[in-house]
Amino acid sequence: MTKPSLTILLAAPRGFCAGVDRAIQIVEKALEKYGAPVYVRHEIVHNKYVVDSLKAKGAIFVEELTQIPDDGQPVVFSAHGVAKSVPAEAARREMFYIDATCPLVSKVHKEAERHHREGNHVILIGHAGHPEVVGTMGQLPPGAVTLVETVEDAGRVRVADPDNLAYCTQTTLSVDDTAQIVASLQARFPAIKGPKREDICYATTNRQAAVKAIAPRSDALLVIGAPNSSNSNRLVEVAQLHGCPRASLVRSAAEVDWPALAGIGTLGLSAGASAPEILVDEVIAQARAHFDVTIEEVELTKEDVNFNLPVVLRDVALKQASP
Repeated sequence: MTKPSLTILLAAPRGFCAGVDRAIQIVEKALEKYGAPVYVRHEIVHNKYVVDSLKAKGAIFVEELTQIPDDGQPVVFSAHGVAKSVPAEAARREMFYIDATCPLVSKVHKEAERHHREGNHVILIGHAGHPEVVGTMGQLPPGAVTLVETVEDAGRVRVADPDNLAYCTQTTLSVDDTAQIVASLQARFPAIKGPKREDICYATTNRQAAVKAIAPRSDALLVIGAPNSSNSNRLVEVAQLHGCPRASLVRSAAEVDWPALAGIGTLGLSAGASAPEILVDEVIAQARAHFDVTIEEVELTKEDVNFNLPVVLRDVALKQASP
């Protein structure tokens, strides 16, 4: 029986960004250098496949430092960043910790601290409860940061001194939504100061642009990512707003509802910044079982960003790189 034809529009860039790749390498190289267990506070990145893979190698994931025994083994802080109280507590307990915070998240931390030093109240645009937001707000004293999540929030937020005000943003937000929130803040508070360079990271921006390019051509669109992944959820929203209402998030090929996709001719496919390429490959392989598949990669830009590992782990990387 002849399979129906399906064109898969494969968004590029997609999947791992430099910050995610660095964070995963930090856990892997810490395991190689110090042996198991290596403790990781919070999911190193928001992806079950990645977390399960690292667990199999000897990583132990915890939510709080209180869950870690005083056995001298390393503890890694996740790519999302942590409040200042976390390394302070680790230091108090004389723990050996390695910070895997994405350098672009650390940039936002430094900006928030600079604004605070200069006497500005900081408005943080982000999602309440997300680890990155918790970490960024935790860089400053209580009350020094006000969280704004939506345009509506921006329209009603109250500040004590509109002339001494600054904003920062979570790195994984919708580019379009954030622009609207910033515009609302700037209209209400003309003196508000912003980042010297955009806080939304290059990977988030690039992946959203690639989805915008394929969404109008797609009958349906799948984003591979975790339900608690901010950047993955934003990709679904971007697709829905830019021409493909049938966009949805799946964690893996096992979650794809192929009968629901019967009759489509074009499927858009992308992956969040913490989703490994193997999950993309598995969806394509499963698609071939149902359709006669043609792949068209739609690449908007090439990414060549690379972040250095912490100094304490570079000897492992150099040893592996030697012939």
